[in-house]
Amino acid sequence: MYDFTGKTAVVTGAASGIGAVIAHELAASGATVIVSDLQAEGCDQTVTAIMDKGGKALAFAADVSDPSSMEALVAFAEAETGALHLAVNNAGIGGAQAPVGEYPLEAWQQVMDVNLNGVFYAMRYQIPAMERAGGGAIVNMASILGSVGFANSSAYVASKHAIVGLTKTAAIEYAQKSVRINAVGPGFVETPLLTKNLSQDMLDGLAGLHPMGRIGKPEEVSALTCFLLSDRASFITGSYHLVDGGYTSP
Repeated sequence: MYDFTGKTAVVTGAASGIGAVIAHELAASGATVIVSDLQAEGCDQTVTAIMDKGGKALAFAADVSDPSSMEALVAFAEAETGALHLAVNNAGIGGAQAPVGEYPLEAWQQVMDVNLNGVFYAMRYQIPAMERAGGGAIVNMASILGSVGFANSSAYVASKHAIVGLTKTAAIEYAQKSVRINAVGPGFVETPLLTKNLSQDMLDGLAGLHPMGRIGKPEEVSALTCFLLSDRASFITGSYHLVDGGYTSP
């Protein structure tokens, strides 16, 4: 559907779930994908799976909450492939479940370090690299909870709202420098992180929150993400796009 031949893409949180599916779709469309995650073994597994299908991929274990790690990731992409053109900042954590008045301070800081600071650190080094390459595109993975609240998830909700604001601001700053930056807001999606921690009754309850009556699939998020990275979205920047089965509509 898209032609990313000759392009290098970095995908964080790509060891499994949405990130892995995006990495596969980008590689299938011709990109060389730098598969990054905190878990080195998971990176290697995603890379092997991509290469088994004839795609091009390299693994780089990195911690998005560490700015030096994000700097090294971008430097690796440029050193190994010559340039960086595309990025999906997908890594994130859910955090503790508690009301605001009882939320653990350490858990709050951890969510902010990964979900929000991690996106900022990534873009801090991705954007200059894309300018050196003559332009590029970034998708930051927000959530439906970047636009609505959700009880007992204050840190996660706050971080995702902040990602939307950060995305819009960066998009304005680089709109005339050939770097497009957008955010995607998935609803609840069928990933190992979700399904391994919830019973079937709980999953059914989450499905019922979506007017379509089901939770989403990683491929549905990947389809939107890859479109936004492609030249077909050449006039789209600074936008926040939902893929949520109608969750935010009522």
